[in-house]
Amino acid sequence: MPIIIAVLGALFLALVFLPQWWVRAAMRRHAAERKDIPGTGGELARHLLDLAKLPDVRIEIAPPGADHYDPIEKVVRLSPDNHDGRSITAVAVAAHETSHAMQHADGDKLLTTRIKLASSIRGIEIAAAIILATAPVVAIAVKSPVLVVLQIGVVVALLASRVFVHLLTLPVELDASFGRALPILEKGGYLGEKDLPAARKVLRAAAMTYVASALVSLLDVARLMRVLRF
Repeated sequence: MPIIIAVLGALFLALVFLPQWWVRAAMRRHAAERKDIPGTGGELARHLLDLAKLPDVRIEIAPPGADHYDPIEKVVRLSPDNHDGRSITAVAVAAHETSHAMQHADGDKLLTTRIKLASSIRGIEIAAAIILATAPVVAIAVKSPVLVVLQIGVVVALLASRVFVHLLTLPVELDASFGRALPILEKGGYLGEKDLPAARKVLRAAAMTYVASALVSLLDVARLMRVLRF
C-alpha cells in the first residue's frame, strides 16, 4: 500500500509540475539576447498593434512571467525580459499577446466566452481558498470525517473546474499562437527561417501557459488532505 501511495503521489506531482516546468524551460531556452533581431518585444507589439489599427490598445510592463492581454483594460502586458528583450522568446510572446488583442477586435466568440468565464474563475479561487482556510477549524470543531471528505470533494471540484475552463478555451490560445502570431512572424520577416522552429516551441508554450498554471492549483488539495489527520 505505501508503494502504491508513493507512486500515485509521484504521478500527481508530475501531472501538476511537468507542464509548468516544460513551459518555463521552453521560454528560457530561447530567451538569449540576439543583436540581429531588429527590435524589442515591446517595440514589435506596438508595431503590430498599429498595423492592425489598434492604437487604443496600450502596452505595459508586467511582473516576470505575467505576460497577458487584458481585454477589460485593453492592455498588452509583457514581462520586463519580453518587453525590453531582443530574443526569440520576446518576439514570439509579444506576437502571441498582441494576437489576443486582434482576436478581441475581431469579436472572436471563444475569447468572448473566456472573458465572461474569467469572473467565474476568480469566484472559484476565492471559494476554494475559503474552504481551504476553514477546513482545519471545521475538522477540529465538528470532528466529522464525512464533512472533511465533503470539503475535499468540493475543493477538488472547484479547482478542477478552473482547469476545465482553461482547457475549454485552449483553442483561443492555439489560434493566437499558430493561427495569427506564427504567420505574422513568418510573413512579416520578423524572424529568419532558421528561427521559426524555435518560435513554434515558444508559441506552443505560450498557448499552454494558463493550463499549466491552473494545474498547479490542484496542489492545494494536498494541503486539505492533511485535515484527515485530525
